[in-house]
Parts: sequence; structure tokens; C-alpha cells
Amino acid sequence: MDILERKKKIKLCADIALASTKNETTLWSIALISDAKKDDENKILVDNLLGPESRFKPRMTNRQMIACHKRVRSKKILKKSRHVCQKMKKMGPPKSNLAAYIAKTLVKRRTQVLKRLVPGGESMDEFSLIKEALDYVLSLRIQVDVMRTLANANEVLNQSDSKIID
Repeated sequence: MDILERKKKIKLCADIALASTKNETTLWSIALISDAKKDDENKILVDNLLGPESRFKPRMTNRQMIACHKRVRSKKILKKSRHVCQKMKKMGPPKSNLAAYIAKTLVKRRTQVLKRLVPGGESMDEFSLIKEALDYVLSLRIQVDVMRTLANANEVLNQSDSKIID
């Protein structure tokens, strides 16, 4: 196993461990585990990490199914109104409300970036995205703190071992 493969496996294990602590209470944790289970090689690793008694089963609740259906319906409406949007873009930003137009554009761009960063964010609405992003960032911060503590503990142990040998 080369360094790149090893790095990917360590990241996968860290992601699965992080997601498993949430016990399927967040969309990003469900998305991380679902994405990991798509690959057959990773599926075995995920099953070993979560254990045989893992109750994770990718499923959609009624609420999620309704939200998904609404998104599909919304996409159809957006496609039908595409030519209107194209005409608006050709005309340029509205002159009277330029500041509001710029603000909306910036918010839209930042939302798109956030959707790419949060696992499963592509299918979330803005409210859910912000809620999940906050929870995801908090979980990542905790994970970094734990890894930093482990690295410091390992360093202390290595120093004490070298003193014993000397």
C-alpha cells in the first residue's frame, strides 16, 4: 500500500468514526457513511468499523421523501422558466438595486461552496445546510482536538521510552 492509498484509508476511517458518533442524527453523517459504502472495498472496512450490530441502513424518512419530491418539482419549474432567467442575465443587473443584487450573488456563491464542503450538502435547502454545516464544523473541531491529544500523548510516550533506553 503506497502513501496515497494509506492516506485515503486513514481519512475514510476518521470520517466513518466521526459519522458514527452522530448515530444517524444528521444528514452529513448519513451521507458520509452512504458514500463510503458505495465502494465494495470500502463497504467491508465500514462494516468492520461500525461492527456487525450496526443499525445503519440507508433509508429515507417520509419527511426526506417529501423534501426530495419538492426538489424534483422545483427543478422542473426552474427548467421551464430557464428562458426567462437567460433574458434577465442578458439585460444585466438591475440598476436601481445594485447593492442587493451583489449581496444576493455573493450569498448564492458562498452557499454553493458550502454545499460542496458539507457531505450530502448538495441535496439540502439553505436552512438545513447551515444547521448541518455548523454541526459538521463542530464535529471536525472535536476530531482535530482528539487527534492532537493522541499525537501529543504519542510524543510523550516516545520521549519517555527513549529516556528509559538511555
